[in-house]
Amino acid sequence: MLYLRNLTYHPTASSTAILKSINLDLAPQKLGLIIGPSGSGKSTLLEILSGLAEPTSGSVLWREQELISEQLQQLAGLVFQFPERHFCGGSILEELRLGHPELGIERVNHALSEVGLEHLTRATPPHALSGGQQRRLALAVQLIRQPHLLLLDEPTAGLDWSMRQQLVNLLAKLKKDWTLLIVTHDPGDLLAIADYCWTINHGELKSIDPTTLDTKLKEPQPAV
Repeated sequence: MLYLRNLTYHPTASSTAILKSINLDLAPQKLGLIIGPSGSGKSTLLEILSGLAEPTSGSVLWREQELISEQLQQLAGLVFQFPERHFCGGSILEELRLGHPELGIERVNHALSEVGLEHLTRATPPHALSGGQQRRLALAVQLIRQPHLLLLDEPTAGLDWSMRQQLVNLLAKLKKDWTLLIVTHDPGDLLAIADYCWTINHGELKSIDPTTLDTKLKEPQPAV
């Protein structure tokens, strides 16, 4: 169980706090969805949860234990927005083994199977993959580390409808074994697989019913 308690982030260079007393509970093997516009604090929250940034105050707990940044780096795996821009390996195999040269081929194959890429040649360059395949590879890079928590920043951004749907189906499958927290400005089809849903605006987080939000999004919009 992931707990955030009164989490605040207020860098000295900012006149106001970027995150304001965030409280959140996320059960294991569930998918949580945080929806908000650019600049609302979504990505900053993921950076804190992945141990890349330190909160100003408040706490992050996993299974009742409060964690520091170094422990969060082991707990969570972060998939950045447009993760393909961060690929460094010359092949799929190299990409998966970056920082883990000792990993055997069985572990590699399992990670690729988890994301539906087991059919690809391991020597294929990551940048030769389609957009959807690149997103799947980025997930495999994190899964091979075997984190307890998967964090995804705008996972469907830039994908066409077909690739978006394939990725949503994959995330629905992954939550059977992993705990996922996704941030996005465009929930779209992600609402259908969300167990918990929040909105964030100006650093303030509010819990909402995803089915209610789904209904509102489908209502006809007034003509402008």
